[in-house]
Amino acid sequence: MSDFSELENDLKALRPARPSPVLFQRIEEAMGENYRAGASRAEQPARSPYNWLSLGFGLAAAAVLLLFAVLRMEQRPGNDSEIAQVAPASETRSMIPAPSGRSRVDGSMVSNKFVPAGATQVVYNTRNEGLQFADGSRQPLRRLRYQTQQTWQWRNPSTGASLRVSYPSEEVVLIPVSGQ
Repeated sequence: MSDFSELENDLKALRPARPSPVLFQRIEEAMGENYRAGASRAEQPARSPYNWLSLGFGLAAAAVLLLFAVLRMEQRPGNDSEIAQVAPASETRSMIPAPSGRSRVDGSMVSNKFVPAGATQVVYNTRNEGLQFADGSRQPLRRLRYQTQQTWQWRNPSTGASLRVSYPSEEVVLIPVSGQ
């Protein structure tokens, strides 16, 4: 321990050396040059301390990422099966055999069937209801609620009549969230 106390006493006794007068002269010259250069800068307009270009690019990148995130959340897992198909040509069948010399179309009767003509589903309200823990679940689930309007259309090819049915629906989807 005495070695350290002696060392501390030696360090306390040390005093910084006096700087040379040449050092003071050089510092004064450098400060004078900076002062004169500052005077010419006063004539120039002051620059903003912020780099607005990089701020703009950063905000644009954040907006693009936010847009991709919203589009990804709007995608619902669903089946890619076909809802409706184009119906084959209308069926005709002969109810009465055609007499000789007449065509079979005259004696035939057109079937009276409606065939699917189309279906649409419009999602008009999507809400993200946040993270929730289901009963017995160890990881959180994101709850999304969709409100839709579905329209189904059928058409009778022989008469041209059409039938359209529309109904609203609401669907709640729970999506597992991984904490990676």
